[in-house]
Amino acid sequence: MSLVISVEKTQNPKEKPDPSSLGFGQVFTDHMFVMDYTEGKGWHDPKIVPYGPMEFEPSTMIFHYGQAIFEGLKAYKTKEGKVLLFRPQKNMERINISNERLCIPEIDTDFALEALKALIKLEKDWIPEAEGTSLYIRPFIIATDPFLGVRPSLTYKFIIILSPVGAYYKEGINPVKIYVESDYVRAVRGGIGYAKTPGNYACSLKSQVEANKKGYTQVLWLDGVEKKYVEEVGTMNVFFNIDNEVITPSLEGSILAGVTRDSTIELLKSWGVKVTERKITIEELYDAHAKGTLIEAFGTGTAAVISPIGELSWNDNVIKINDGKIGSLSSKIYETLTGIQYGKVEDKFGWTVEV
Repeated sequence: MSLVISVEKTQNPKEKPDPSSLGFGQVFTDHMFVMDYTEGKGWHDPKIVPYGPMEFEPSTMIFHYGQAIFEGLKAYKTKEGKVLLFRPQKNMERINISNERLCIPEIDTDFALEALKALIKLEKDWIPEAEGTSLYIRPFIIATDPFLGVRPSLTYKFIIILSPVGAYYKEGINPVKIYVESDYVRAVRGGIGYAKTPGNYACSLKSQVEANKKGYTQVLWLDGVEKKYVEEVGTMNVFFNIDNEVITPSLEGSILAGVTRDSTIELLKSWGVKVTERKITIEELYDAHAKGTLIEAFGTGTAAVISPIGELSWNDNVIKINDGKIGSLSSKIYETLTGIQYGKVEDKFGWTVEV
């Protein structure tokens, strides 16, 4: 893609937030990347502009038919001042997997990564350096035709925004409490569960709200047909250490192929840990707990990296996992992945990319 990115710098730079008070997704940097798509012309007019409101007609298709996709990754600053990305090409590739499912034109992944790097270089001073902080990166594509009618849009915008963030969960690396959803469903095979698209998250909100009222941090979804097979938590893939075998639900079209999930599997295998990707029922988990073979459970995702699971509630049956404490394997994975991301641990896999 032989495109040149134009740059318009802000005339009103914002004050940087106090790193110690950072939450997640609440503060945004001075600039954003924007590129347009027009049928017959392709992707064009890439530019970096001041972050701010965008104007759309009320009839714009994204508002009515939900044709959109997004991604999430992070930039990390090392103690030497280098800026590292963690497997960004995997996120760019997944954009096109989501694009294909949502009938959105594919992007040039190499150009998208170069655009992302250009934006981060401009916003380098926004990357926080306090322990556990990073710069969250949100690329997304939305349908922009001003048209009321069910068809793929003929125009789109590809946008990247940046947000300095602290820990995703207020619990930090401490185990989270998970509510197992038995009534509502999120996705089925043949649907859009494997794509990173807003609709997957919109349909999860009702259950999430009800789980929060009961004191639970997140929802664990079961399959949408039999409601017995474990799939994923709303913001992360899940792993279960049963009798020293780490089991994670297999990718069968209804759950997201997480980058951190894939990294965790590679890491565990490199340590000689037995990892199995297969269907697993919620009953099997509860039976394993009753037998004392459910050693630990954890979730994986870009936002929190590793989230130990300390409690599950399924049909009012509550079980504590590893006495509600972080497991040794969860801790080792977390320390290793974050160590690689921040340049503290040798990257034997070639996962990090310097900006």
